[in-house]
Amino acid sequence: MPVAERQDFGSDPTAVRESDHYQQEYISGFVDKWDELISWDDRALGEGTFFLQKLREHGVERVLDVATGTGFHSIRLIEEGFDVTSADGSAEMLCKAFENGRNRGHILRTVRADWRWLSRDVKERFDAVVCLGNSFTHLFDEQDRRKALAEFYAVLEHDGVLILDQRNYDAIMDNGFSSKHTYYYCGEDVSAEPVHVDEGLARFCYRFPDRSEYYLNMFPLRREYVRRLTSEVGFRRTSTYGDFKETHRIDDPDFFIHVAEKSYDSLDGGQNDNPAVS
Repeated sequence: MPVAERQDFGSDPTAVRESDHYQQEYISGFVDKWDELISWDDRALGEGTFFLQKLREHGVERVLDVATGTGFHSIRLIEEGFDVTSADGSAEMLCKAFENGRNRGHILRTVRADWRWLSRDVKERFDAVVCLGNSFTHLFDEQDRRKALAEFYAVLEHDGVLILDQRNYDAIMDNGFSSKHTYYYCGEDVSAEPVHVDEGLARFCYRFPDRSEYYLNMFPLRREYVRRLTSEVGFRRTSTYGDFKETHRIDDPDFFIHVAEKSYDSLDGGQNDNPAVS
């Protein structure tokens, strides 16, 4: 599908609630500015070694980054010694990720893939699937979310692990929006804030120093809903963390990170438990 020269949400942007619409949202102008938004160095500092530790705890060597975006996590994992395949549904994002990889001395192994048919395009098995950057919220239909999670499950080895993050939409919908901008969108003089939120849509505006504005329409996933879905598609245990901490009893985190294990633990009967959740 050709990428539009400008974002097109029609006459009523809040009515656009389709899983496939992200293709028209990540236009070249927006993608070119994306790295200004996330600030690679600041993001790496904010995340610390959280993802690296979780992957190593599970003995991971081979990783499928299913939402590589501009390549931040793929490249960081490569530089930490992991064998990484980078996937995305946006051709614009994949091109930018490949360019970023080359600029850092790496040739990314990339594949354009729709999560709902991931195993059609990705024939290998992996120790871990990572779906980061709040990307899972692009799926508006519950069947799409279930299908994507089932596909993540299918490409994992028997003892594989899925790491998936999301905004804290519970706090946004229940208490209004606030952000510490410590971990994710921490670029200089940029903002990422909602302009409309209801139970079926979170519409965010991204503003840049040159006064340009871009928008993303996303589904506001609640934390317990995501945890339930991972269990229902077969993951045996899901642990949830807030802003890269072992617990989120502190102030409401900006983001949740779910670590879903595929392996069956005979000691606990394979029950879904949550040591990191209070």
